[in-house]
Amino acid sequence: MDDPPITLDNVTAHFPHPPLPTPCDTHDVTPTTRRGPTLPAHRLPDLPGPTALPAQHRIEAPTGIERFNSTPAANARRALLTCCRSPRWADRVADHRPYPDLDSLLAAADEAAYDLTPADLAEALAGESLTLLPAGAYSAAHTALSAAHAAYESRFGHVFVICLDDVAPGEAADRVLAAIRSRLTHDPEEERPLAAEELRRLTRGRLIRLVRHFSDTPVAQRAG
Repeated sequence: MDDPPITLDNVTAHFPHPPLPTPCDTHDVTPTTRRGPTLPAHRLPDLPGPTALPAQHRIEAPTGIERFNSTPAANARRALLTCCRSPRWADRVADHRPYPDLDSLLAAADEAAYDLTPADLAEALAGESLTLLPAGAYSAAHTALSAAHAAYESRFGHVFVICLDDVAPGEAADRVLAAIRSRLTHDPEEERPLAAEELRRLTRGRLIRLVRHFSDTPVAQRAG
């Protein structure tokens, strides 16, 4: 009996094949081979603290009072003498640094001013200049003011001092002239405490402006 003819179906019949997945099994097929070991996931190291970024600290510029406290003693005394021309007063205020705030500095300045002796007061008043009128004051005011100043200095031996920090510029001339004429009626013993009080008030205003100057002026400029 003759052998059946060789066909493709006969050849494939000798090689077993895995069964094809049915449509319902296609989603359950999993690979049976691996490409090699999987690489570990890249992770940042654990950092202490709530955040990984370092804390950002803002550097505050020194205040005027802090710069006044840290300036060399000779510079501080020289600056204070522009506020009050008494060396004893300037030394006392400079030597009591540091001050925690401006109010403490002003309180120390007031106390030093109250403790000025008659000789200290005379020295401070001798360094004062004439009260200047604001720009634009009429010429008659300058003439009257010059005459009043001369009369005051002749009577009391020092220039007339008055604090005008709370006076509007347009009222300054009238305030100065009225004050000089009023105080010319005093005797020297009556005038001395009034002059000392006006000098203390003048000093306070100058001291406030001095601390503001320390706040606004670069360090290199102040050190000269």
